[in-house]
Amino acid sequence: MTSRERVQAALNHEAPDRVPVDLGATSVTGMHVAAVVKLREALGLDPPGTPVKVIDPYQMLGEIGLDLVEALGVDTVPLMRTKSKFGYPLDDWKPWTLFDGTPVLVPGGFNTEPEPSGDIVQYPGGDASVSPSGRMPKRGLYFDAIIRQEPIINERLDPRDNCEEFVVMSDEELAQLVQRAERLHAQTDKAIVVGIGGTGFGDIAHVPGVALKRPRGIRDMQEWYTSLITRPDYVSAVFERQCEIGLENIRRVYRAVGERAQVLFVTGTDFGAQSGPFIAPDVYRRLFKPFHKRINDWVHANTSWKTLIHTCGAVVPFMEDFIEAGFDILNPVQCSAAGMTPETLKKRFGIRIAFWGGGVDTQRTLPFATPADVRAEVRNRLRIFGRGGGYVFNAIHNIQAATPIENVRALFDAAREYGAYP
Repeated sequence: MTSRERVQAALNHEAPDRVPVDLGATSVTGMHVAAVVKLREALGLDPPGTPVKVIDPYQMLGEIGLDLVEALGVDTVPLMRTKSKFGYPLDDWKPWTLFDGTPVLVPGGFNTEPEPSGDIVQYPGGDASVSPSGRMPKRGLYFDAIIRQEPIINERLDPRDNCEEFVVMSDEELAQLVQRAERLHAQTDKAIVVGIGGTGFGDIAHVPGVALKRPRGIRDMQEWYTSLITRPDYVSAVFERQCEIGLENIRRVYRAVGERAQVLFVTGTDFGAQSGPFIAPDVYRRLFKPFHKRINDWVHANTSWKTLIHTCGAVVPFMEDFIEAGFDILNPVQCSAAGMTPETLKKRFGIRIAFWGGGVDTQRTLPFATPADVRAEVRNRLRIFGRGGGYVFNAIHNIQAATPIENVRALFDAAREYGAYP
């Protein structure tokens, strides 16, 4: 099978020749740039000291080049927008060095000048004339959002303020997406995963508005979560406007890209914590589910794309709702969270939703265990999740910076060795 056929078969709950593998097709299935640099060196793809592009400055994810895709037997590639979460373009690359000494390339808008404290801050749109919106502490690995909440006056709250970052895609950006889609479709046999953003209703990574120079509305994380209970009509009005813009972008991208793509990343909003739901399931049903259903209904009525929901944590109490809302795929399948055992998930839901992830625990096993332990866990997860199809292999969320490279290699070696179907 080609990679594209392999992924399509798996998502149709058929057993392909082997379990398909993902790395880097989304912003939540990638790898920290420090790990990418070391992995490329270990595989002989680059000489020591060769920098890698930081394609997601917020999470500091590294570019997964097509040569690395081939070397690891990966079956997917991303089709993402061309701006960072901080609002500056992913272009005009320049050298920078991580706190651990790793050489990387960062976009031109990335601020490389440390504060007196040694912290690195980022500015919305790369504009240093306004207050910074992100901070990486000295010796840190990622950026945290800086909360810039203005005083909230309930009578003056306008849902449009919380939607300022959601805009209809320009013709120029759409043309760039089409160009990349055509190239990926023609030059590779990989499944293309579309990630255009804008439909992650209430995604807390976006609530602070790190790309906005003067964010208005409710931009404090705690205030936002409180508002799910205290201001549900306001939140619903925000989601309504966001949904209209998101659907228009999906329509535009589909008209331009069409069936070259196979999967749409719809939302990355987290609904589970480590030990249970992050919000009450009835809050999900009232505020989120109607909008998820509208997105999924349009996609399924007009395309052959499969839709993916990313939500960390213990989400078993939401699973029936996710399925009713029309999602085809669940990611990252956090098996370490309460009630999320692989056997339970596959037995209860595996016929009705595909699993994308769950391949190894990135909290404990991958960073701290031995390569043999990694191989054993991968083999077990493939045995459970892979049965009968409905599974795309990936680690649970992004592979972190200090992960031993021998463990990363063991991860992908085991996926190849144990992923074949009889």
